[in-house]
Amino acid sequence: MAKQKFIDRLIQRMDSMDSSNLQSFLLKLYHEKGFLDTLLNAMQEGILVINRDLRIIYHNHAAAELLGLPEDLAGVRLSQFLTNVNWRKIMELDEEEWLRLSSQEVEIMYPVHRYVHFYLMPHGAEDGLGTVILRDITESRTRTLQELEAETDRAISMLAAEVAHEIGNPLNSLYLNLQLIQQELADDEIEFDRREAAEMIRIARGEVERLDNIINQFLHAIRPGHPKLIPLDAAELLIETLKFMNQEIDNRSISVNFSHPEVLPMISGDAGQLKQAFYNIIKNAVQAMPEGGVLAISSEFDADYVTLEFADSGQGISAEQLARLYQPFHTTKENGSGIGMMIIERVMREHGASISVQTREGRGTSILLRFPRIGRRLHILPQPPRNDETEEHD
Repeated sequence: MAKQKFIDRLIQRMDSMDSSNLQSFLLKLYHEKGFLDTLLNAMQEGILVINRDLRIIYHNHAAAELLGLPEDLAGVRLSQFLTNVNWRKIMELDEEEWLRLSSQEVEIMYPVHRYVHFYLMPHGAEDGLGTVILRDITESRTRTLQELEAETDRAISMLAAEVAHEIGNPLNSLYLNLQLIQQELADDEIEFDRREAAEMIRIARGEVERLDNIINQFLHAIRPGHPKLIPLDAAELLIETLKFMNQEIDNRSISVNFSHPEVLPMISGDAGQLKQAFYNIIKNAVQAMPEGGVLAISSEFDADYVTLEFADSGQGISAEQLARLYQPFHTTKENGSGIGMMIIERVMREHGASISVQTREGRGTSILLRFPRIGRRLHILPQPPRNDETEEHD
């Protein structure tokens, strides 16, 4: 009977509404007790609806359990519970840009220490609301050694073909340049040009380094080691990676703009592993712009973190693809292995850093890496506050 009354009211209300008010009315139905509530509360994923002030408009039972939400949500903002999300970066978008999807893995300490996958899907500027989906991934973050070994075996078989394809071009270039040098040395009638020979050797050395990088990437994917952490300048590592990829970037007609402060605080990291992560991110961005485009890389810092942002003008990522971004062996590329983002996520995790993704299909993607500064202040996380005296955003 109650369900029938709800349906009758729903039909009556919808019949009296025009199309412009229909979406707003449907969002208000989140507050109705009935079938929709039952459906959402039966889900294992946490579901929240928030506004641009991060006020929680609706939440299901799973979200309350994951975050320890109080019964009274007056004066409560989501940023009080998900403190590791870069809310400032997300919320600085203009209302017209309130269409970008965001995805990130977040560590939370309250009410239980766990890891969750945070996924934000704004509804658009018209209503100013967004849906947040939270999925508990703690178990997957603590997989057993046997599972990792099985994953490695599968990775070897899938990556072998890709590695064989990748090493073909540098091997051909290396062979060609060595053959030209051999011809000049063997023919006594040809005057040996030392400058030309030196250039050929330089190109050959570059191709050897490229081969070495491909092999190291393969080995890191199937046999990752623990990072050897030392103080590093992230900007310097990025510049070195861009120099290494210069030819590939130029061949794609891509312009790279790298802006960073004159002095960037040091982070603790493994140079080889971070270069590998940067390489994968830049390569993904380059491949997302097959007709050319712009890759804007920037860095900033505050008292606790150093943040790097890689923003391309490419094809963007669909909502479906974003939800599966970190799943091993999931790829949208014809010859992709589906392991690149997994490597990036693993490197960030081992460095105590976080990675977040903002994208809009057809309008480009932005990858943000957030590293703890060396010597940053330690914060003891108290029970989340329950009033308006807290900071509005992270």
